[in-house]
Amino acid sequence: MTSQHLDCDDMELTCLLAPVDSLPKKAEAPAGADPQTMKVYLRVRPFSKEELSDNEDQHCVVIENDQMVTLQAPRGSASMKNSEKGVGMSIHKFSFSKILGPATSQSELYDDVISGHMTSFLHGDNSLIFSYGVTNAGKTFTIQGSAKQPGILPRVLHTTFKYISGHQYDNMDFKPHFRNDVQHLSADQVKQERNIKAAILASFKEEFDPQRNINASDSSCVTQLSLANNDTEFSGTLTESTVDFALWVSFFEIYNESVYDLLQPSFCSKSKKRAALRVCDDGAGNAYVKDLRWINIQALDEACKLLHLGNKNRSATATKMNQLSSRSHSIFSLKLLRIERNMVTRMSEFSLCDLAGSERCNKTKTFGERLKEAGNINNSLHILGKCIMALRNNQIESRMRSSYIPFRESKLTKLFQAVFCGKGRASMIVNINQCASTYDETLHVMKFSAVAKQELLNAIESLKTKLHSERRRNLQQEMEIRQEMGDAMLQQLMESEELRSQQIEELKESYQEKLESTFEMYKDAIKEHAYKSAMNNLEDNYVPLEDFIAEQDKVEALKRQLALLPSVTSQPAVTSVHASTQTLQSKDFEATDDRLRRLHKEKTAIEIMCEDKQQLILSLERRLMELSETLQKVRDNFLEKSAELEDLQVKTRQQTTAMEEVLCQCVEQDKEINSLKAEISTFANLPVQVKSKKGLLANIREVVTSPRNTSSVRLLRSVRTQHR
Repeated sequence: MTSQHLDCDDMELTCLLAPVDSLPKKAEAPAGADPQTMKVYLRVRPFSKEELSDNEDQHCVVIENDQMVTLQAPRGSASMKNSEKGVGMSIHKFSFSKILGPATSQSELYDDVISGHMTSFLHGDNSLIFSYGVTNAGKTFTIQGSAKQPGILPRVLHTTFKYISGHQYDNMDFKPHFRNDVQHLSADQVKQERNIKAAILASFKEEFDPQRNINASDSSCVTQLSLANNDTEFSGTLTESTVDFALWVSFFEIYNESVYDLLQPSFCSKSKKRAALRVCDDGAGNAYVKDLRWINIQALDEACKLLHLGNKNRSATATKMNQLSSRSHSIFSLKLLRIERNMVTRMSEFSLCDLAGSERCNKTKTFGERLKEAGNINNSLHILGKCIMALRNNQIESRMRSSYIPFRESKLTKLFQAVFCGKGRASMIVNINQCASTYDETLHVMKFSAVAKQELLNAIESLKTKLHSERRRNLQQEMEIRQEMGDAMLQQLMESEELRSQQIEELKESYQEKLESTFEMYKDAIKEHAYKSAMNNLEDNYVPLEDFIAEQDKVEALKRQLALLPSVTSQPAVTSVHASTQTLQSKDFEATDDRLRRLHKEKTAIEIMCEDKQQLILSLERRLMELSETLQKVRDNFLEKSAELEDLQVKTRQQTTAMEEVLCQCVEQDKEINSLKAEISTFANLPVQVKSKKGLLANIREVVTSPRNTSSVRLLRSVRTQHR
């Protein structure tokens, strides 16, 4: 009976934000750097010939992709036995920031993992690299490498010297002090530092062949550095001519929770007992190792000699799993001082920590002093895991509910507390082998490196649920806002169209009123002019009635006189009468001519007046035509606006239809979400077997003190209770 345990989230442990250091003129982080994230990388060691001959290759470790790895328990392992009993699981999946397979070279490891840290270090940020894994998994090989394959540390040294080449500070009058401070040394102190450095390098020469500066073991370092010169490339260059750099290094170990300086010359004398150093506080909350030696180095060969001298002094012994197993955590640190105008303007630190191998005492067959060493090693690693997990939990939870972080329970976590809390960037390289005989140890290492993620699966699921709920709420809010905006826009369009219609009607009425007023004005003017003209003509031709009647009476009297005259009168008399009659007629004709001339003159004046009135009428007609054209244009504009209003109403109806369709889709999505929730609640009610989570120290105590099944069950129940 087998089961599967999935751990598929990216292992990026985010740290809290804090200032980087206390020195002035702090440089900004380079582009692409992410100092707030602790990434965890997995490196899988290839099989050796002996392991292949011993049938260790049973496909226990399967790399799915560059971030996912599967562990399958082999036959005979404790995990498989527990799985067959229904207690544990036989298949586990873990995810990492990146997985480096067995074919990954040292240069590829440096490019993928260290190059970003190196850029940050050279630009003023602190960096920390952990190498963790079971014994005989390749941790020291990853950090230091071999003769033909140089590791991280030689490449870091080479890149640093290449960057500061031509800008090295020859004097030793600026030295790191406490954790983040710099001390200005006097001439006597500088002389003392030079003597100490010379003594350490002299002790290195005494340890090896006096006929040569280096022996066979040291030649590997020179070979490493030469390979580093060929393989490692760094694109950064230094352009400031007034800037110098001073590089100081230290090398110490944490053995049985005691700190020892690996660069003390007295180590060479086996008769003298090593002096443990104290871990103190500098008053600003930063831990440092008191009386730790910092050596100023000017060349790669000096760094190589110090590295080999420290490796020789490091605590190591043979176990069943490794002939040369490191029994301590070793830390090699570099501090780079940027000096401008005889002042230190910036200091950055790069620490490479080779953690001691995690192991199970029943496999390594340790007892006595070795058992004590293993207990201290596993305890410090367990505290490291607790610190990482507490930091991650505090980020997800509210700051008001932050839990206690046990930095001070271990020398290792206390020294690097600042980096964990955001004053720099840190990465962990987890080293494992693929051997079937060490599967259980490898599984413990994987669980340790993934503990911060495994403990947060419920929190991640909760965050996912909150995210879906928030997205749904935002979608609903967006739909409501869109609906309100659409309604408001439609209302605004309708109001603006109504206002435009009112304005057109008012304009039309105004034009009509103006036109009627103009017509009435012209009509009144014509009537008034005609009346005045008629009155003028009447005054010119007016004859009083009395005069007219008198004239008629005179004419009648003359007619009667003519009728009374005798028809047979003498010729003279007739001639006299005829002459008088002609005289009277000539007078009448003259009066008639005068009147006709006067009437002709009046007719001509009236004709001229009529022509003027005709011109006025034509002008009025043209004005009327212009007004008609203007009115027609207004009518056309009104029709165009009416057409535009109809188009806007059509678009508004279309938008309303689209909004209704979206609302329908939202309703359908709500139904789907409700159905999915119902399915999830159904699955949630199913019984699920929970994998117990144990710390390394708890496993050690279980194996050593109480291996019985009843104790394991009680421990499993207690862990489950704590987990809940």
